[in-house]
Amino acid sequence: MPAKATRDAFGEALARVGERYPNVVALDADLAKSTKSELFAKKFPGRFFEMGIAEANMIGTGTGLALSGKIPFVCSFACFITGRFDQLKISVAYSQANLRVVGSHGGIAIGEDGYSQQGLEDLSAARSLPGMAVLNPADDLETEAAVEYLCTHSGPVYLRTTRQKVERVNPDGYRFQFGKAVELRRGDDAVIFATGGEVHPALQAASSLANAGLNVGVINIHTLKPLDSTAVVAAARKVKLVATAEDHQIIGGLGSAVAEALADAAVGVRLLRIGIPDTFGESGSPEELLAKYKLDARGIAERVRAALQ
Repeated sequence: MPAKATRDAFGEALARVGERYPNVVALDADLAKSTKSELFAKKFPGRFFEMGIAEANMIGTGTGLALSGKIPFVCSFACFITGRFDQLKISVAYSQANLRVVGSHGGIAIGEDGYSQQGLEDLSAARSLPGMAVLNPADDLETEAAVEYLCTHSGPVYLRTTRQKVERVNPDGYRFQFGKAVELRRGDDAVIFATGGEVHPALQAASSLANAGLNVGVINIHTLKPLDSTAVVAAARKVKLVATAEDHQIIGGLGSAVAEALADAAVGVRLLRIGIPDTFGESGSPEELLAKYKLDARGIAERVRAALQ
């Protein structure tokens, strides 16, 4: 199968589940073409609400619809929608509204648009909210299955999608299990916990490291909250090095979630966090930016090899 952006998979899945779940509605903040909620809008115009460039109002409206029995998906760029933290905190999390908050264009891999458009703190913000589940699927199959699952999930959820196309990492017939890590490759030298668009590069890195005689496992963390701490701790106890790979700030995202799990279980293993350091993003091609921040396959392999040596 050709690579596909998870935002495309999201839009297609949302339009599809709308047929079976009449309570599903969608709201967007003037970015339906980019978030791909436009596919739902074309199919169900009476259940789609274009809110304009007013994300705070969209979140409030979506919360009201959720409390009225609907299953709303509110969509915008990750940086814009999680930037409305006050509304997410009070309207959504505090009321435990059954709202699906969808942030597309996550990470530096969106490219030339630069930091003002790059969602680099969204996972951290969403993880900090009590009762808010956080999903970051790795490919189109996982995204489609996650959207299907969200039609029956109870409680608020943040779902992150990619602008860039990503290769499949899951087999045909893949079944999404909320809160469960997915082991894609076993290894006894190191394990890489990866999320979203970084899962495929992590697999490529592990393959290249195998040619150097290093046995590195890869585990897909599609659910950052609740984290599958049992799987994280079990895998960490078998290796010399634990690495995390995420197209996100290393503060508050997957690296922090894994560090918390290891600390709680008192696992004494070295942790290497691969992501955006304590800095802002920048403009450049996706390939240039991923290479600069060591988030491409070559960069991940280099950092893991150096840490093991």
